[in-house]
Amino acid sequence: MSNDSTEFFVGIDLGDAEDKVAILDRDSKEPETDVVENTISAMNEFFDRFEEPDKVRVAVETGTHSPWLSELLRERGFEVLVGNARKLRLIWKQDIKDDFRDARMLARICRFDPNLLYPIEHRSRGAQMDLAVLKARDLLVRSRTSMIQFVRSVVKSAGERLPSCSARAFSRAVVEYIPKDLLPATVPCLNMIEEINQEIRRLDKQIETMCSEIYAEETAPLRQITGVGALTSLAFVLTLEEPSRFAKSRDVGAFLGLTPKRDQSGQSDKPLSITKAGNAYLRRLLVGAANYILGPFGPDCELRRYGERIASRGGTVSKRKAKVAVARKLAVLMHHLWKDHETYDPFYHANARKLRNAA
Repeated sequence: MSNDSTEFFVGIDLGDAEDKVAILDRDSKEPETDVVENTISAMNEFFDRFEEPDKVRVAVETGTHSPWLSELLRERGFEVLVGNARKLRLIWKQDIKDDFRDARMLARICRFDPNLLYPIEHRSRGAQMDLAVLKARDLLVRSRTSMIQFVRSVVKSAGERLPSCSARAFSRAVVEYIPKDLLPATVPCLNMIEEINQEIRRLDKQIETMCSEIYAEETAPLRQITGVGALTSLAFVLTLEEPSRFAKSRDVGAFLGLTPKRDQSGQSDKPLSITKAGNAYLRRLLVGAANYILGPFGPDCELRRYGERIASRGGTVSKRKAKVAVARKLAVLMHHLWKDHETYDPFYHANARKLRNAA
């Protein structure tokens, strides 16, 4: 990451229409600042001023525009660091927010100690495009849920209740139970729910095809685990992209925000909730898979037994903790299977102990 020959340090605070830029050299105390239009042509024109790109280090924060900008500048030979916005906010959080100040801070940090940026690597464009398919499905599912909740709510406010049914069957199963005077308000929602169902089914087929044809080698080891289907396995592969990014499988839990926060000082070490860092969508899918493993249809396995031990402490909180703990274990297991392409053994540790005892 470090380049001793670096002569210029550029911090860019990315905006939607325009970016605030700060430039430092090795000795300057106050950076030169500028405003650049947030387009490819404007960025290319701005960075044409640097005749030797390999002597320029650029720092930006993660955001909507950071993937294309970092790719553009790297292709031109610039060293680009994409700082973790979540971590950086903790460093320079102030009551007064100023975009030029953020740009200056980025330039100073990338000159002083780039590690303070907690730099991340954006996934490839191909992975981003494929992951967009999964995110589109998630958006449709959440929109469908909102409309179902609306229909149930307005019917309940009229003193009636709709029968329980699956989201896929909702539009057909409840129409006869809706009061006639509510039909003008609810029928458009029911029609839209049915259309969304069709689009979700189409995307499900597309995701299954992607798993079986494009990412078969990566997702097949993960789908050995009951409760991990095409959606979860593909989201896992596309989000992490390369198993070699993590030296240890245990690091994946922290990367996805499934490990507890820590506030330790002296003899005090407070129990806190998970960090919720990283990809919220994948974290939600893993918790969903954990919920299935712990549910009535989940098979007997070490993951289930592990969660049941935590849930047996009693109370709603213990059950929630059990789901998150199983999700964390599941993420570690999935990375291990993906990295080593091993056959999944639901009772790996127990069988390993038997082999050691037999020997």
